[in-house]
Amino acid sequence: MTAAVRVKFSSQAAPDVLAALRQIAASQGRQFQAVLDDALRDYIDRQQKERPRRHVMASFASSLDEFDSLYRELAK
Repeated sequence: MTAAVRVKFSSQAAPDVLAALRQIAASQGRQFQAVLDDALRDYIDRQQKERPRRHVMASFASSLDEFDSLYRELAK
């Protein structure tokens, strides 16, 4: 597995937003940077309205794999 390239940047956020992100990271045993990256990616996905979000499509594909025969019966 290769490490992702990271670019350092500086910004500001409301203290409660940073505290919430840090709490999420701690509760999940993850690094703050990983949680921040996920939050930014989710925001970008929501802003790009012309395509569904990745996790939605992944769940849809998983559902199709699991329940394909049921969906075919319901479609009749």
